[in-house]
Amino acid sequence: MMEMFEASYFELIARFGINVVSMLVLIFGMYYRRYRDKELVTTAAMFNVFVFAVLSVLSNVQFSLGAGFGLFAILALFTLRSEQISKVEITYFFGSVAIAVICSVYGTQLPFVMAISLLVLIGAYLIDHPRILSKVDGIKITLDRIDVHALADPNTMRTDLTERLGVQVMSYQILSFDYVNDTARINVFYRKN
Repeated sequence: MMEMFEASYFELIARFGINVVSMLVLIFGMYYRRYRDKELVTTAAMFNVFVFAVLSVLSNVQFSLGAGFGLFAILALFTLRSEQISKVEITYFFGSVAIAVICSVYGTQLPFVMAISLLVLIGAYLIDHPRILSKVDGIKITLDRIDVHALADPNTMRTDLTERLGVQVMSYQILSFDYVNDTARINVFYRKN
């Protein structure tokens, strides 16, 4: 019985080690080096450890799959609904949570857990590599007047935005019109010169 007890703790420590190393590479090695957002780094890293702990306990007791997904959804909603975060931030945040889930749920062999964690890290590294989309960016702007071309003629509007901003506007997305103040809020996606 003591050998089973020690093997169980060895597996827990090994899984936690894989989790922490993977999370550190993703959050500190990739996200922080690229975006320098200390607040999200701290949040994602701590949430990873918390999720790992909760799921490790739940993996060792009788708990329905539906209840587990419900708990996961509730935790994700209350942390993500408190403040609006960007798509990149939410992606890295979810990646940190996914690594914790992958590493903490029992029933998979440690080499498989390591391989999946490695694939997640390689995928994140390649997809969000600074050289992949380095020439493309986006910005939210507020126009001091509602352009008549905004809805009626997207090509003319894109040309007008290109001239006004001095960059090649690839596309834009209208967020809102304020006819009282004659302003328009839009997302502009552009290619850097």
